[in-house]
Amino acid sequence: MIRKLFNNGKNQTTFALGAVFLAVICNIILATQGINNSFVVSLAFLLLVSSLYRLNSSSVATWARVFGVVSVIFGVLPWIGLSRLDYLDVATQIALFATLAMGLNLVVGMVGLLDLGFIAFFAVGAYTWAILGSSQLSEIWIGFAGLPGWSFFLVLPCAAALAGGVGVLLGLPVLRVKGDYLALVTLGFGEVIRVLLNNLDKPINLTGGPRGIPSIHQPFAELATTVAQWSGIENYRLQALAYYLLTVLIAFAAAWVFNRISRSPIGWAWEAIREDEIAAQAMGIPRIRMKLLAFALGASVSGMMGVVFAAKQTFISPDSFDFNQSIGILAMVVLGGVGSLRGVVLGAAVMVILNVQVLKGFSSTLAALKASGASFMGSSFTNWPPELEPSKYERLLFGLLVWWMMIYRPEGLLPAKRPIFIRDDNHVA
Repeated sequence: MIRKLFNNGKNQTTFALGAVFLAVICNIILATQGINNSFVVSLAFLLLVSSLYRLNSSSVATWARVFGVVSVIFGVLPWIGLSRLDYLDVATQIALFATLAMGLNLVVGMVGLLDLGFIAFFAVGAYTWAILGSSQLSEIWIGFAGLPGWSFFLVLPCAAALAGGVGVLLGLPVLRVKGDYLALVTLGFGEVIRVLLNNLDKPINLTGGPRGIPSIHQPFAELATTVAQWSGIENYRLQALAYYLLTVLIAFAAAWVFNRISRSPIGWAWEAIREDEIAAQAMGIPRIRMKLLAFALGASVSGMMGVVFAAKQTFISPDSFDFNQSIGILAMVVLGGVGSLRGVVLGAAVMVILNVQVLKGFSSTLAALKASGASFMGSSFTNWPPELEPSKYERLLFGLLVWWMMIYRPEGLLPAKRPIFIRDDNHVA
């Protein structure tokens, strides 16, 4: 009886919408009541994310999926975020890293090429806007204080094209290698980009060197000031909302494009190369062109998000683009499901929430216990060594998480669904 109840499509739609509604109510209560317990907030946010993914299951009606996702992402979260900026910050980071993970998933999941230097394309986009949209440009072009904030929207596609070109340049020499050798070559490429950014401050100060580039122009500063005058909402809150909406729109656009490509002959060619490159080449698939296309598309999306990252942070340095960042994005792909578009988004959400909310929430709770002089089983929290703070064990936790996934669930949280093709005399369905 219970199984029939849950297997009914209408009932599943009702249950999924009800779960989203309850999660929204919980988060609204936390925001309106001013509850700042990081652990409780992170649990509520995880509940909201999990309910949205349950809503996107195949048995739920399409209208319910669209209504639930659009109302939460473009309605509930912006409304809550204007009063709780931590919600907007977490949601923005999820959208940003989910887009990066989708770009890496093209190379790793669709084509089967292990890329350990993906963060380099992110750095190319970030430094493109940082140089052009700040006083750093005066170091190269004396007397020019940088492009105005509105030119951000012109630089955005240009940075995507530049990062895509760098992706092609990376793809050309690595097409001869496979497996571990490919991983080493891409790892070296990522380190080369980071070292270049660290040392291109002489003889011409192009990147600011290890000091980085500060005071990067913000594209929404003037618009936020104008809106703040008649709305009464603080300027910084409006700018945070603008970055959130822009990042989410780019993420949705990237997801739509990648989903369409994965279902096209290009996506089938990528999967054929991944499964058996020799057989794919024998069938007439241009493997070099297909690999370069995957590198270029993944890199262009990463470069575009780099521009958004630089504008939002208003300061970047080479330390923001080290090898650990590439490993973090790869871990998101592995955790969610290699080759699965929905999976990598879920992996990015889990990793960001663990890093930004859960671990830091534990650290802040521990700091509060230290300040209050509380004790547990006769041991005072004041004597707790700072080396054991949870936030310092982020990489250890991620490593254990990936290790556990590789042993017990190697297909990921949301495995990729392989389409079944039925061939007849006229076409492939």
